[in-house]
Amino acid sequence: IRRGTDILKAIALGASAVLIGRPFIYGLATAGALGVAHVLRLLRDELEVAMALTGCRTLADITPAVLI
Repeated sequence: IRRGTDILKAIALGASAVLIGRPFIYGLATAGALGVAHVLRLLRDELEVAMALTGCRTLADITPAVLI
């Protein structure tokens, strides 16, 4: 998972959780704990934008129909 849209796709396909790898490590290597917090904030913001663009108000509203 590298972007908020990847999170949206995973949830639409039935995931109940997602794991982030490289973005977490990049943030940690760049600025420590603050870098990780920044990466998580970016992912959340991207997910919120993706949800708004697809018309989903909550995570429960994300269905496979979003991918069509």
